[in-house]
Amino acid sequence: MSQASGISAVGKPKAENSNWWSRNKWAFGSVFTGLALWEFSARFLVGSKLFLAAPTQVIWALGPLWNSGELQVHIYTSSLEFVVGYFSACLIGVFFGLLMASSPACKQAMQPWVSGLYATPTVALAPLFILWFGVGIFSKVVVVALLVVFPVIINTETGLRQTPLQLVETVKSFGASRTQIFFKVSLPAALPFIFAGLRLGIGRGLIGVVVAELFGARSGLGQLIQQSAETFNMPALFAGVTILAVAGIALTSAFVWLEKRLIPWGQN
Repeated sequence: MSQASGISAVGKPKAENSNWWSRNKWAFGSVFTGLALWEFSARFLVGSKLFLAAPTQVIWALGPLWNSGELQVHIYTSSLEFVVGYFSACLIGVFFGLLMASSPACKQAMQPWVSGLYATPTVALAPLFILWFGVGIFSKVVVVALLVVFPVIINTETGLRQTPLQLVETVKSFGASRTQIFFKVSLPAALPFIFAGLRLGIGRGLIGVVVAELFGARSGLGQLIQQSAETFNMPALFAGVTILAVAGIALTSAFVWLEKRLIPWGQN
């Protein structure tokens, strides 16, 4: 009996690795295929790194940037701007989403502002924020927060309003209070929507970092991209873009992993 259990225990990690590979093989396959097509197009169809840098050229460009310490400064600056702006927007967005879902008067008062500001092109406002707050980190944080906060508000409010009425009436019949209904029914039902808003905010936040830095910054990946474009240094430009893309993939994957563990009932 113990021998059989030992065999099953040893075999379990192999089964888990096999399942992990089967779940992600198409993702890795598409990435490798895309990189191969990118390399082929840059080497044989375009033929000049002034117009399109190949992945291998991008990797070679990262070495001097890293050895000089310049790349670390850019990554740190953009990361700080993103983290502060993103988490500030998440807290504000969840709060106002809860407020709009719990009070019809608050929803009516805030809906025009949410709809109007959400539709406003933040790219047009970025120079104004830099004029107001300077080229330091605060102006970039405002741009990031403005891009992230509205998807979080909308998804939080929608998720709370999508709570099944039958389930609410059922727990009411057992004498549940409003607080118990919120924490036991409404909030768990809204969590998949809230996480969807948080995932949408990742991409919008990274875009906000670059947009804000393009209009004025001392350092950051957006500043690296702009400087490389002005000097036609395509490998360095694509290096900055690639770092942002990898960061987006990693952060989104982390949120998907966290969502699966925190709200398994929201998975298909």
